[in-house]
Amino acid sequence: MLILYDELYGKFEIDGVLLELIQSDPVQRLKGIYQGGASRFVNENWNTTRYDHSVGAMMLVNRLGGSLEEQIAALLHDVSHTAFSHVIDYVLEQKEENYHETIYEQIVAQSSIPPILKSAGLNWQDILLDESQWTLLEQNAPHLCADRVDYTLRDLYVCGEITLQEVHTFLDQLVVFNGQMACSNLSAAEWFVDAYYREVIGFFMNPLNMFGNYQLTKIIKLALQKDILSIEDFLKQDDDVVRLLKNAGDSSIEGMLAALFNSKAEKGTASCHDVHQTTKMRWVDPLVIGSDGAVPVSQLSLTAKRVIEEAKQKIEKGVYLSIQAPL
Repeated sequence: MLILYDELYGKFEIDGVLLELIQSDPVQRLKGIYQGGASRFVNENWNTTRYDHSVGAMMLVNRLGGSLEEQIAALLHDVSHTAFSHVIDYVLEQKEENYHETIYEQIVAQSSIPPILKSAGLNWQDILLDESQWTLLEQNAPHLCADRVDYTLRDLYVCGEITLQEVHTFLDQLVVFNGQMACSNLSAAEWFVDAYYREVIGFFMNPLNMFGNYQLTKIIKLALQKDILSIEDFLKQDDDVVRLLKNAGDSSIEGMLAALFNSKAEKGTASCHDVHQTTKMRWVDPLVIGSDGAVPVSQLSLTAKRVIEEAKQKIEKGVYLSIQAPL
């Protein structure tokens, strides 16, 4: 048995097949894959890893009474993420930001995961290739799910935007209704709507974060064109790829890396900007449990409805960046 301690969910005792999976190479690799792509290069505090999030999603599914199989699916849902997470989607111009999903079956099939599950009497294809059966782990927007809830709470807590007490208060009001996550009262749903858009608008669309991903995308595209990198290199960890870039001895790449690490970005305007960046539409409208069943919070709260509508407009508009090169 191993005792894990998570900063959001606390102590978690783990053994059996979950322990074997956590100790496996595919899951351990996620310790070197950062969720924010280039974010940690522009702000050292933006440093949540895919490992932190995957273990957290597993713990949240467990907390809500999910089966062992759904906990396994939660733990493994991000094992195919490439170095720098969604940056590869920008490089390959994948608008849905789902490249890791397109290679998921291939990556899992070639890993140590199938034999680990087989030794526990489980079939990896039954558990991992149909996420629709795991209604706590994954839901289409605008519904809550362990994936969406964990990365929101984790990023905001790590960045100091919310307190641990706020996290625990929300988690205590998170319930399961007809197999789906919902809030037990209106205030919890309103709080999460506000928190989620602080994540999407304040973090994902932060000008410095957007610049970092924009600049790293340019670097990777050039490195691929010059055969300094191959797509297979992105199955390594972030720092492995950075090392390949630094050791390439290419002056263009070196200059672009220097700009990534040292430039600053601020919000510009439509008439005065260096770069215009957009991102995938992300939104939530949590269900609230009431006397009539589960109802979207936007139907109960004018405040939540306004926040959702304003956030969607900002996401559609994108961000205008004004970039200040290093001196």
